[in-house]
Amino acid sequence: MTVAPTKVIPTSILRDLIAAEVPDLIAIRRDLHAHPELGYSEQRTSGIVKRELEAAGIEHVGDLAGGTGVLAHLAGPPPTPTTAPGNGTARAIGLRADMDALPITEATGLPYKSTNAGVMHACGHDGHTAILIGTARILARLAGVNGGLPRPVTFIFQPAEEGGAGGKRMVEDGCLDGSLLGPPIEHMFGLHGWTLLELGKVMTRPGPMLAASDVFEIEITGRGGHAAMPHMTADPIVAGSAVVSALQHIASRNADPLDSIVVSITQFHAGTTHNIIPERIHFAGTVRTLKAETQEMAINRVNEIALDIARAHQCEAEVSYHIGYPVTMNDPAMVELFNETARAALGRERVKHMDLPVMGGEDFSFYGQRVPSCFFALGLIPEGQDSMIPVHHPKFDFNDDAIATGVEMFCRLALREA
Repeated sequence: MTVAPTKVIPTSILRDLIAAEVPDLIAIRRDLHAHPELGYSEQRTSGIVKRELEAAGIEHVGDLAGGTGVLAHLAGPPPTPTTAPGNGTARAIGLRADMDALPITEATGLPYKSTNAGVMHACGHDGHTAILIGTARILARLAGVNGGLPRPVTFIFQPAEEGGAGGKRMVEDGCLDGSLLGPPIEHMFGLHGWTLLELGKVMTRPGPMLAASDVFEIEITGRGGHAAMPHMTADPIVAGSAVVSALQHIASRNADPLDSIVVSITQFHAGTTHNIIPERIHFAGTVRTLKAETQEMAINRVNEIALDIARAHQCEAEVSYHIGYPVTMNDPAMVELFNETARAALGRERVKHMDLPVMGGEDFSFYGQRVPSCFFALGLIPEGQDSMIPVHHPKFDFNDDAIATGVEMFCRLALREA
């Protein structure tokens, strides 16, 4: 196939290149799905990424972010006096995929279902990884034919998005600043398969797209005893139940009704049998916010509610509050660049605006704290359906028909000259 100059790749040629890659990318995606690995344990997955980069002749560095992160790079045009490092014009575009799975037992019954007990790709990171591998392959081919790309492109394959802050560790290891490979990254793009959006469509918004995601644990200690003699105990289950109920008032009574906050209790562990009031209980949950002041209020209220209600029940509480992922904040200029690129590539009807943020968390936020970035949603709902099984569900499976659109969008963004 004859390939046109990089900066004017016709849609038909780019899509032909993508179509030729898709069958193998589906095979890779399904292989990753069958062999899921939890955060910071993605040794096999990382090995496949490095294998594919090596086969495509793409320079890369592994063993990052605790051992499984991979950074890869394709050069831009040959240096000239106006593109020499140091004047800003040689900076790279960054594209990111996450590689980790979740501690969920798969129930899809698919031929390529998880072979690792209790672990599955229930969030589509297998699809994200396959998309970025495909993007790297196609851009490498275009660079070889055209003597380079319009600008340098850096690929970030990161571990441990699901609560492990792998993105933060990739940043700390130097993946954005040019100290490992290629020039510094000027701006970043990332995607996530979206089960609320139709296949072939993409969607984003400026400003906050996903929430800050914090985690807390509370242990309440009382006096245990016989269940038939509760008056001789300080029952931590009753105290804990009151705390759980009161924590819901943070959203309903402490936050502005027009603000966004979620407080969810997701674990409650207590007792050993029916006739014993236990000595202590343990529960945990998450707080999601979009504003720093709301987050600070929530931190204070979680502590106050737990300590004071436990004391009122003659118990003691210990609170451990962990500040997690920041708000995923999209740079307005990068969102406009993305929308302009997507409309030209896909058509205006396939580029949607996300009206409101979603209260899920994402560690893509750590990249956005350092460089102007845009995170976008990739539609997964199959044609002919109006819904699909959501992520983090034991029957979820990434829609392979979305791979081509994901690859095209990453390629289009990388092929822009500005």
